[in-house]
Amino acid sequence: MNLSGPNNPEPHQVQPYAAPAVPPLAIPFGVPPGLEYLMEINQILIHQKVSCVEMFTGFETNNQYKIKNSIGQEIYHAKENSDCCTRNICGSARCFQMRIKNNVGQEVIRMIRPMRCFLQEIEVQAPLGVTIGYVKQEWSCCLPKFSIRGPNNELLLKIQGPFLPLKCCGDINFEVKGLNGGKSIGRIIKQRSGCLKKCFTDASNFCIQFPLDMDVKMKTVLLGACFLIVSIKSRISSDSLDI
Repeated sequence: MNLSGPNNPEPHQVQPYAAPAVPPLAIPFGVPPGLEYLMEINQILIHQKVSCVEMFTGFETNNQYKIKNSIGQEIYHAKENSDCCTRNICGSARCFQMRIKNNVGQEVIRMIRPMRCFLQEIEVQAPLGVTIGYVKQEWSCCLPKFSIRGPNNELLLKIQGPFLPLKCCGDINFEVKGLNGGKSIGRIIKQRSGCLKKCFTDASNFCIQFPLDMDVKMKTVLLGACFLIVSIKSRISSDSLDI
């Protein structure tokens, strides 16, 4: 029986609520997708995740890292991809791919390191398949040196580490400089681990500092430089220097 009328209006139909669509984040021209956040920061922190397997057995596993901003918010997650035999037999000469994802699980950066016994290098891609630069270890008799190169292998920046035999305590700085040397324009800092942590794990903590207005591609290649330094640290220093 229909009871609707002047005194009995039809019940109000509640319409389902539709949330407004979130507009996509505008990506500035020339900035690879996923790297736009790097435009807003001048420092990133890299914390290697401690592996319980490595801690108790010494068996090398795929390294994983949290990449954070200066206030500790995670902005990327990096994971090494290499096979078991290569990691545990070849050590710091091993080949690997470093896959870096944003907070929604999209891979935005890939770093490729070939197997080499001498003078290591790493290729940086962003997005996948598009090379934005290379980091190459340069020959030096006493100082660890690296070069930052563009996609066409052109020399853009230089990185120089300290005279390690004299560096017995504190953080270890790798200075980023222009082609003519002079004043540093950035820095990759290996933060010294505590003695107890060093006894149980080789996990590393790094900080990368660069100008706020530096091109995001260059900032990304500096991140590649940090991972190259991490992967060959045993060759450019001794355990007593804790690099």
